[in-house]
Amino acid sequence: MSLRLIIILSFLILAALPAEAQCAMCRAVLESEEGGAAAEGINNGIIYLMIIPYIMIAGVGYAIYRIRQGAKQDEAL
Repeated sequence: MSLRLIIILSFLILAALPAEAQCAMCRAVLESEEGGAAAEGINNGIIYLMIIPYIMIAGVGYAIYRIRQGAKQDEAL
């Protein structure tokens, strides 16, 4: 397995770990609520909104990589 693939897989595994991502105001309001169901929902929503741009950038980067690899192969012929 190539080093690049190992690095990418490691990053994806680490990115899937649970994280808390609330601003100070949201945290103060949600900590006063009992049960914590709303706080968990807010955390999931924030993480969902945060991950989409990274996935899009990764897709564009992969497309550029494939185009450049194709150009290198065409030059070799």
